[in-house]
Parts: sequence; structure tokens; C-alpha cells
Amino acid sequence: MDITEDVTVAVARGNFTELISRVRLLRWTVFLVNRRTPMAAVVPIEVGRLVRRVGGADRAAEILADHLGIEVEDVQDK
Repeated sequence: MDITEDVTVAVARGNFTELISRVRLLRWTVFLVNRRTPMAAVVPIEVGRLVRRVGGADRAAEILADHLGIEVEDVQDK
């Protein structure tokens, strides 16, 4: 089971080693937020390698959206 968590940038900065451990060992995806706005995600290394292999984040988003039958715009911040 994959687990996701929202963590403020300030909390992540103060607990970066623990955050990385959760991602690496527990296979969590951590969304870094600032004033409730998602800024970035920290993902397990295998996910990062797959993103790199397909040509970057934009291409990975296109592939996943196509697989899920949705538009990339449906998950982008407005």
C-alpha cells in the first residue's frame, strides 16, 4: 500500500533526514506544501529513475494521464 503525506516546507526543512527515510524505507510519497499549496513531491528513487527514463516529469505525467484516461490538466494546479 502506497502512502502519501503532505508536509509543509518548513517542517520538511527541519526534519529532512526523517522525511527522506520515510520515502526511502517506507515507500511514501511526500508532498511539500507552502500555505496549503503543493510545491513539489519527494518520491522513492525508482519513481525518479522512471521519470528520468521517459524524458522528464512532463512526459511521465502525459504517460500516466493517458494510462488513467484523464487529462494532465485535471491534476495540475490552477
